[in-house]
This record gives sequence, structure tokens and C-alpha cells, in this order.
Amino acid sequence: MVCDDNIRLLHGYLDGELDLVRSLEIEEHLKTCAECALELRSQQTLRKAFRNSSVYERAPKGLEDRVRASLAAAGTEKVTPISRKRRAAMNWLAVAAAILIALALAWRGLPILRGPSEGDLLAQEVVASHIRSLQPNHLMDVQSTDQHTVKPWFNGRVDFSPPVKDLAADGFPLAGGRLDYLDHRNVAALVYQRRQHLINLYVWPEEAANEAAAKSKSLEGYNMVFWQRGGMYFCAVSDLNIGELREFTQLAR
Repeated sequence: MVCDDNIRLLHGYLDGELDLVRSLEIEEHLKTCAECALELRSQQTLRKAFRNSSVYERAPKGLEDRVRASLAAAGTEKVTPISRKRRAAMNWLAVAAAILIALALAWRGLPILRGPSEGDLLAQEVVASHIRSLQPNHLMDVQSTDQHTVKPWFNGRVDFSPPVKDLAADGFPLAGGRLDYLDHRNVAALVYQRRQHLINLYVWPEEAANEAAAKSKSLEGYNMVFWQRGGMYFCAVSDLNIGELREFTQLAR
């Protein structure tokens, strides 16, 4: 067990608030950890000191009776104009607090108040880049159906080596590639075709090299599929129907 976790649990152990399993774990840990054992002894010593009667100040005789009498008198006291003003102020404060709590809950629960998420912003970037690529002379920096021509073209232009597959036999021929900019960095854009439809496949490294299942999204009439694999982040975008775009992503993966 980690010492930092155990030290935080020592108060509960000392008060008998832990379950049996956790208490036994703490006891086993205390046998081998001098730091935690010392902390426990310090807490036990402090508790004994507080239990010592010398640290307490005895209340004077008659104090309890005077407090009770004061409370009884306050309960029967008439409400004065000043107390009404204070009560009104407290009511307004309660209303203001309720409004703030409601706004906080709405902020967490309603995406429209929070603004677009990182995923939404990235999707907007992808669609904008795809639309720009369809303008004349913007689609490809290197035009080739040969993966061994397209892949080396990125050497020295990006700080990673994008995987390039030839999917012509599966009905998605490679057309070329270009350098693009997404998510605050340079990315590789691989261009594939499906009949009259163009597919942009964006590739860039992902720091947290996790495997992530494909997720699809639609925006402004374009379909997108995002996934992570082999330390890379991928996004395919096209006006191709989502079924065929998913078929493409299965092949590209």
C-alpha cells in the first residue's frame, strides 16, 4: 500500500472507522513502515493530550441557566423593523445563491452554455480543411497512386512517418497527399478516391499512445470517422455515405 494513502487513512484507523479488510491492511503496513508507525504514535500522543483534563476550561456555574433563559427570551421577542430588514436581506441572499447554483448546474449540463467541446472544435477544423482542399490546386502537393512515392514525400516535412496504404484493390485508390495544419500542428493529409468522391485521411502523432475505437460524426453534410492506433491519430472525412466511409476506415486501420 502506498504510504501517502495510508497516512490519510490513519485518522480513520485510529477512530475505528475503517472496515475490517482495510484495518488489517493498515496494521500489516505499520509493521514494515517506520514513517507511518511514527505518524500513528504522534496522533495517539496528541489524542491523549487532548483528553487530559488540564486542557479544558470548566464553564462557570449558572452559565447553562443563563443561556437557556436568553434563548427563551429571544424566542418570544417581537420582530422589530430592523430584524425585518435583516430577514429581507437574508431572503435575497438565499435567492441569489439559488440562482448561482442553478446556473452552475446548467453550465455543467447544457453544452450550449459550455460552448463547443474539443472534439467539436476539431471536427469543425477537419471539415473546413476538407472544404479548402476541394478548391483548385489545393488538394495535393504530391500526386501519385504509388504509396512508395507518397510516403517518402513527407520525410523532412513532418516530424513523423505517416502510414500509407494502397487500397486500390478494395475500391479506394490512393491519389496523393499534402501537408496540412490541424489541432495546432502540421499533419499529413492522404487523399483517396471512391468513384467521384474524395476522402481526406488526416494523420498525426498522438502523445497518449492509446488504442481508441472508431467514432463517427457528421457536420455540414460531411461524414467523419476518428480513431487512434499505433501512436497515431486518424480522421477520415468525405461526402461519401457513412457506410462506405466506415468500410474505408476498416481497411485503412
